[in-house]
Amino acid sequence: MLLIMVLASIGAMFYYDSQLHRVDALVSYPGRPGDTPGTNWLIVGTDSRADLSKDQRTDLSTGDADGARTDTIMLVHIPPSGRAMIISLPRDLYVPIPAQGEGKINGAFNFGGPQLLVRTVEQLSGVRIDHYAEIGFGGFDTLVDAVGGVDICLDQAINDPKAGPPLKKGCHRLNGKQALTLVRTRDFPQADLIRVVNQRKFLSALVSRATSPAVLLNPFRLFGFVGGAVDALTVDSGDHIWNLAMLAWALRDDPITTTTPTGDATFVGEESVLPPDADTTRFFEYLKAGKPVPDDLLHSTGGVIGAR
Repeated sequence: MLLIMVLASIGAMFYYDSQLHRVDALVSYPGRPGDTPGTNWLIVGTDSRADLSKDQRTDLSTGDADGARTDTIMLVHIPPSGRAMIISLPRDLYVPIPAQGEGKINGAFNFGGPQLLVRTVEQLSGVRIDHYAEIGFGGFDTLVDAVGGVDICLDQAINDPKAGPPLKKGCHRLNGKQALTLVRTRDFPQADLIRVVNQRKFLSALVSRATSPAVLLNPFRLFGFVGGAVDALTVDSGDHIWNLAMLAWALRDDPITTTTPTGDATFVGEESVLPPDADTTRFFEYLKAGKPVPDDLLHSTGGVIGAR
């Protein structure tokens, strides 16, 4: 029986690995950074609606825009020792985009998909990206529902019809549809800077839930989550299901969450942008060296998600 269970587990692992959606996101180019200490993931959230039916688009308040854009860009840094980091790169970060001139960093995905976005982030940071993962609207809510929802406490109510159904102040177990409201809304005075805080806090809570005994010891929850992840995620052609498992394990317990430091908002033409500054450079120098980032470079406050 033990042998059967082991073989079945190995078979399931390779089956799910074969079902992953893959894209050539990590490619060689002249001047690409060499290996840097630790492991670095680029995690991208897109507004792709390609896999959603008309009813799902209406139910999830996603609209009907074609194509895919990204307003969620996170760098997950797993250092050689110490706590993992979830780092938000604001979409308005104004950076050089290879062959495109300067622009907002999310424009790299619009111009050249995952390859250009990875190259832009690597050129900005000097950090080599080892793994890539991308998720769209439909996959996100499926993951949340697969683990039975995620417990979240809100410091204020959210009422943004463009993002989804309203959420009351207080503690809730959010389902997938409600979670989309939380991570999509930017109806705040600081707009995207608050949204990215909410997004990375929710990601941390989702991973914590997915690696909890309530999910790991419940085959229906566990295989539902794994199956949902396989359906929802697009990864680099060199990534595997065990890489995703190692990512989840690294983020299971209190990762450091922060936003990339930038200069003050300014205008380029009629667009408000966030230029990199000396703190941006210092921040990435610590990551490149595999050293802990000093507290004065960490920006983890804000958002509407509070402590339970």
